[in-house]
Amino acid sequence: YAETPSFWAPAGAWRPDRAPFGVPPDARRATVLAMATSPQPESPRAALVTGGGGGVGRAVAARLVENGWLVGLLGRDARRLEAAVGELGARAFAFPGDVTKRDDVEAAVASLADQGAAPRVLIHAAGLARSSAVLPPDDELWDATMAVNATGAWIGATACLPAMLAEGDGDIVFIASTAALRGYRYTAAYVASKHAVLGLARALAADVGPKGVRVHVVCPGFLDTPMTDQTVARIVATSRLDAAAVRASLAAMNRSGRLIRPEEVAELILTRLHDSVDDPEPAVLE
Repeated sequence: YAETPSFWAPAGAWRPDRAPFGVPPDARRATVLAMATSPQPESPRAALVTGGGGGVGRAVAARLVENGWLVGLLGRDARRLEAAVGELGARAFAFPGDVTKRDDVEAAVASLADQGAAPRVLIHAAGLARSSAVLPPDDELWDATMAVNATGAWIGATACLPAMLAEGDGDIVFIASTAALRGYRYTAAYVASKHAVLGLARALAADVGPKGVRVHVVCPGFLDTPMTDQTVARIVATSRLDAAAVRASLAAMNRSGRLIRPEEVAELILTRLHDSVDDPEPAVLE
């Protein structure tokens, strides 16, 4: 990053003991609003991508960078984030953090805003998908799944909304699943969390759609991602099927009869950004 401005730095430069991570939440929010409402001629466009270290999040981040956006990647795995930033280049920034912790998310938002680019797009791609029978109940799995998938979406949206509303423009994109539209066996927590995301999107669209902030819910089937690989491994471990047969059965559940590439989802998302205005209903894309 030697040829980039001083505020563009490797992932290791963004630490909680450095501003704005060490700044109280109220001050961080004030920073975001100040940057959004102050004249910013030729300011770069910025997006925050949760779960940006892999899968759909990383694919969307790559397409945004290709189109000239500054992109902050937020996730728990610092190594994956740093690897992604290394591939994406100087317009990508790694923010190691937890989407279920408001301070972490607001710190990432404020870090982008501090460079004169408050996020105008949120991509909530962070997700947790584990299978479990309804009985015996696994309360720990339920809480963890709801925290990442539903509460994480809520925190991300409400952290980015002040600047979007101040600008009268923005896009919130939730990566959900067909599980937001129907039920599946052994996935009660996951299905409930994705239904919650869809409900949140509908409520947000009613609130902020007329104010210029568009809300999108992308509901893909099974993806060709590490998360699906983990699903396959769990099924293989508890059945007599081999991995190829399991992957084929999952692919057959998609309309296309194959697993969906993250790049396909990313391309769809980019075609939808700024596509509509003043819409009190979210755009639900299956």
